[in-house]
Amino acid sequence: MRKFLTPPEMTEAMLETAAAKCALPASRAFVLALLAGAYIGFAAHLATMVTTGSTEWVGVQRFLTGAVFSFGLMLAVIPGSELWTGNTMMIAGVADKRITAADMLRNWMIVYTGNLIGAVLLALLVVKGTGLTDGQFGATAIKIAYAKTAEPVYGIEHQYAYFFRGLLCNWLVCLAILIAMSAQDIGGKILGIFFPIMAFVASGFEHSVANMYFIPAGIFAKSFPAAVTASGLEPASLSVLGWGSMFTGNIIAVTLGNLAGGGLMVACAMLFAYGGKNRKQHVK
Repeated sequence: MRKFLTPPEMTEAMLETAAAKCALPASRAFVLALLAGAYIGFAAHLATMVTTGSTEWVGVQRFLTGAVFSFGLMLAVIPGSELWTGNTMMIAGVADKRITAADMLRNWMIVYTGNLIGAVLLALLVVKGTGLTDGQFGATAIKIAYAKTAEPVYGIEHQYAYFFRGLLCNWLVCLAILIAMSAQDIGGKILGIFFPIMAFVASGFEHSVANMYFIPAGIFAKSFPAAVTASGLEPASLSVLGWGSMFTGNIIAVTLGNLAGGGLMVACAMLFAYGGKNRKQHVK
């Protein structure tokens, strides 16, 4: 008995999912988005803990960070939630006339906002509530956030860097979601999620919802003198790390890249290759 969907069946499932998402009541979509933001935040926190320490084996550390981060998407996909980066694939639903552009944009607005609030609230709970990040781990949170906001997005050396990091990231994330959608058992879903997510994190790509945790965690952690001292960064230089730079220095460019990666490189490509109800073009 076959335990997975074929690519044309996977494409049809993607289109049906887009319609189902648009049918969700706003309150339910928002709560599910809050949960997804928190789920990705849990994974980002764990990645922060794993990243702390010696960087002698950078490649191994990147692999381990990616490995533990993959459980965030497992939480978001398997129990069910609304994650904006995955919902970028709803573009195919508009192209196949399953949903309207207005319905898609309404979903995106609700889900993106919910993801942001859920991730920031988790960062606040972890950093301010647990006491786990007032020293060495807080220093790691600060360094991660500082690196994500201090590096110029549109500078000469890094022109459009975060856009393309976001594109490549969500290309892999949405493939992970489709593979999980294709699998008909829990083991297949876990394996389907693990490898693409491990690959995007280990490769250094950028996920907008993950950064909704990483950057606020660093902002909150810089209120701890011990964490700032352990980071090795000059306190004055941390003035660049704030809510404004979170968006202008990272989130906006990464979000646009995520949109292109999931919406164009995955959803539209799958629709073109395998067709839909209103586009009968199947690969033989």
